[in-house]
Amino acid sequence: MDSLTFVGLLFAVVAIFGGQFLEGGSIDSLLNFPAAVIVFGGTFGAVLIQTNFATLKRSLKMFSWSFISPKLAPEQAIEKMVNWSVKARKSGLLGLEDDIDLQQDPFQRKGLILLIDGSEPEKIRESLLIELEASEKQALQAVKFYSSLGGYAPTMGIVGAVLGLIQVMGNLSDPSQLGAGIATAFVATIYGVGAANLMFLPIANKLKTIVQAQSLYREMYIEGIVLIAEGENPKIIEGRLQGFNPEYGH
Repeated sequence: MDSLTFVGLLFAVVAIFGGQFLEGGSIDSLLNFPAAVIVFGGTFGAVLIQTNFATLKRSLKMFSWSFISPKLAPEQAIEKMVNWSVKARKSGLLGLEDDIDLQQDPFQRKGLILLIDGSEPEKIRESLLIELEASEKQALQAVKFYSSLGGYAPTMGIVGAVLGLIQVMGNLSDPSQLGAGIATAFVATIYGVGAANLMFLPIANKLKTIVQAQSLYREMYIEGIVLIAEGENPKIIEGRLQGFNPEYGH
């Protein structure tokens, strides 16, 4: 559970509504359903136009990562690959066949199969790097869904503001109708800018950080597999892989 996401959102909401209250304004004045429909409906509609279904599905699935990040365990992974190295030196690469079915990650499973099949170290590296790059590009494309939301939201806020002002201009002869139009105009701008900078863009940046961490984790795995294929000493393998561990030296 990533508590910082909850803390950040709570802090931002309290700051905005608290500031409004301290200035003597009414919190109810920030609640405007027409403005919300214009900004959020328009923003999501614009992003859906540029997004294919596969990317949308991947993006929605990744949203939960903002609150519950996929668990990466570099220490356990390093220990596992060192054990593979020891086993390979004792029993040969075929001695690792029983470990194939224990790998739940398809990427790790593929790497182990390539190793057992006796592929050349550079061929293993090349094959796994191609898959890593493709996977990373797909993930970053999914992250772009949220950064695009953050890009369109302020513009939709301006659209909402203009629509509100159009309503105001059309009802100049009826002062009782002016309040709703003005409220929609200003609140729509707040919704657009606020949603972009307090929700969509921070989520995109957090997901991008997670994708980068996953890529580094897989690079460590590739390095370990290649070193085993080269018959490197287990102690050297452990030392090399510790360089990928973000907690190493702390």
